[in-house]
Amino acid sequence: MSPVQQFTTRDVAPAERARYWNDMADLRYAGSRVEAAYGEFTGRMWSWNIGPLAMLRPRTNPCRVLRSPLPGSEHNLILHLQSRGHGSYSQGTQTARLEPGDAVLCSTGEPYEINLSHHETLVVEFPRELIERSVGALDERLVQRLPGTSPSLRIFHDFLLSLWQQGFREEHHLGWEEEVARLFAGMLAMALHGADFEQAKRAEPEMASRVRAIVEARLQDPEFSVLHIAEACAISVRAVQKVFASMGTTPSAYIQERRLTRAGEKLLAYPEATITQIAFDHGFNDSAYFARCFRRRNGMTPRAFRSLR
Repeated sequence: MSPVQQFTTRDVAPAERARYWNDMADLRYAGSRVEAAYGEFTGRMWSWNIGPLAMLRPRTNPCRVLRSPLPGSEHNLILHLQSRGHGSYSQGTQTARLEPGDAVLCSTGEPYEINLSHHETLVVEFPRELIERSVGALDERLVQRLPGTSPSLRIFHDFLLSLWQQGFREEHHLGWEEEVARLFAGMLAMALHGADFEQAKRAEPEMASRVRAIVEARLQDPEFSVLHIAEACAISVRAVQKVFASMGTTPSAYIQERRLTRAGEKLLAYPEATITQIAFDHGFNDSAYFARCFRRRNGMTPRAFRSLR
């Protein structure tokens, strides 16, 4: 297992940032090139390897990413999971448009293009043989949106986030990397099967259940609001408010309640994660505001709540 590496454009002159980013990215994400959507590019990226898994966590302002195939890479796949922001992923004749919580699989054997808003993504490149036996018609699943409303994909998303928490630990037992790779393959297969189930279920969605699923998929996005729910369901804001009223709450109250509930679960389940990181991962840009909301709901601070573990 390689140590987690980080690079950032923060200390680079504005005119040199895109070039610097491309030079650094080429060492970790070979074949890729970034074109900034605006004159000034800013970004930060973490990278590490776990056995056959090459993992990246980039966070940048709006940009366009182009990737060319490399010799020997035709048997690899690459997963992009959209943690924040929006992305349009195009390869061949297919295009997948992702919202926060969604994911897509692409092949590294063909060129592809990504157009991104201000974003953070979790990226994993891996040999396709890891999942080929457990997932049928794999090529048909490429460049197809995997909806973040799927419970299976949410579990997989949490798994990847927890892996990144472990990346800063120096030692693991013998065989840990191989075990992680097997877990990754099994959970990705589960997420793909879950996406199939979601598509079959979509024929007659029950609105309250659909709205709850959309909220669950977007808890990490601090910009998420009732407008996004209305757009996702193709209904009016007033109609969304009526759905929540039938549940005895309001959109904003329900979203905050779910964020605080999930954050509380993470506080207990991942003691190595900082309170600030947990707040950030659940849609709070301000850790002090998160602490106030958490205390108002639970009668104690996040730190005190964690000590109950």
